[in-house]
Amino acid sequence: MADKFDVIVIGAGPGGYVAAIRAAQLGLKTACVEKWVNKEGKTVHGGTCLNVGCIPSKALLETSHKFVEARDHFAEIGIDLEAPKPNVAKMLEFKDSVIAKNVGGISALFKANGVTAIDGTGKVTGSKQVEVTGHDGGKTTYEADNIVIAAGSVPVEIPPTPLHEDIVVTSTGALEFTEVPGRLGVIGAGVIGLELGSVWSRLGSEVVVLEAMDTFLPMVDKDVAKETQKLLKKQGLDIKLGARVTGSEVKGNEVLVKYSDGSGDQEQTFDKLIVCVGRRPYTQGVVAEGVGVGLDERGFIHVDDQCRTSVPGIYAIGDCVRGPMLAHKASEEGVMVADIIAGHKAEMNYDAIPSVIYTSPEVAWVGMNEQEAKAKGIEVKTGSFPFSANGRALANNAPEGMAKIIADAETDRILGMHIVSQHAGELIAQGVIAMEFGSSAEDLALTCYAHPSTSEAIHEAALAVDGHAIHMANRKKRK
Repeated sequence: MADKFDVIVIGAGPGGYVAAIRAAQLGLKTACVEKWVNKEGKTVHGGTCLNVGCIPSKALLETSHKFVEARDHFAEIGIDLEAPKPNVAKMLEFKDSVIAKNVGGISALFKANGVTAIDGTGKVTGSKQVEVTGHDGGKTTYEADNIVIAAGSVPVEIPPTPLHEDIVVTSTGALEFTEVPGRLGVIGAGVIGLELGSVWSRLGSEVVVLEAMDTFLPMVDKDVAKETQKLLKKQGLDIKLGARVTGSEVKGNEVLVKYSDGSGDQEQTFDKLIVCVGRRPYTQGVVAEGVGVGLDERGFIHVDDQCRTSVPGIYAIGDCVRGPMLAHKASEEGVMVADIIAGHKAEMNYDAIPSVIYTSPEVAWVGMNEQEAKAKGIEVKTGSFPFSANGRALANNAPEGMAKIIADAETDRILGMHIVSQHAGELIAQGVIAMEFGSSAEDLALTCYAHPSTSEAIHEAALAVDGHAIHMANRKKRK
């Protein structure tokens, strides 16, 4: 038996590494097990998010956005330059440097906080035991009073489109294209599909997005979703709803995709195909049989509201448990669990978790949308405001989009906020804070906002809830 710990965390992604750091800060002897190995054969922390997910995709989204700005919009604001060209090799180099800085930062934080980093694959073999298989195949068993499973998730693969080298890929492969595909197919019009489709569309690809559902972004308020679809179509993304992929065939350096829609059977040929139909929990083999940790039919670990499994002392967080598969949700669960293990009272407000799609403009939301609230029988009142009427958005040459607030008609409490705009991912924090503190629309309406700022659109949307918007004509007057 190797060292004994107060806490062992399996997985060093956004949930795991945060849980480990927090536990160590609270005086608990903590270790974190990670199996991820980079191209150089070195164990790296950060999980999917930092290595092949949130961070690298945002690096490419930002560089591709800057390219489009320089190519299409600099002249509009008085900056003349020769026609810019994308340098994909340099973009990938920048992306990799961003990854390196982030994962290196986590390793430094582990050292600063006294977290023991263990390289290898962790497996819970008992209520207080974790077996780690090293990269050399050797096995070591560690004992811990508490175990936190933060094993994350992996992309879902579907039978009609088996992965094939660098032609049919998941989101991971889509971050490694060494040249701009001429014709790019994307299966799935969710967060990942729209983001990756946007990257390569901006750089010159003809992008077709095949979405099996008939509704575009059903989790987003219908008004915001409609505006988003219009803006993405204007940018060149061909989003086909109700398109169910039935098969594919790789022919040389191309892939023929077959799908069916309202008009019958269709087929289209692409140079590259990205499969973005969701993610599944990575829980197979993480817990030995007989330990008692329960899984549901989809592979998620059963936990209560505070991430306790059915086995005392074993917790699970992040993508391998219920709830949205979001890095920040995993991180907050990690903090909550560490606090509970240390004997503190802690809970998490699952009604106030923001979501963001980093297209351009960005789409962000928190809480319920209007259709969800009405489906629950809640009488609502709403307020919307277009960024085309916001002075700072006009000065930024970014007038696209809108902000919408959904409030309870009886109590005025904010139930949800939905935004499509430049920097919507930053602006949505106002909605998160408001909901966390149980604010009313009037609370935001009575708040003094800096001028000029894009945040004023949130202020005006709050005013519009009761028909008091200043910088647009209200739909109806209220007292």
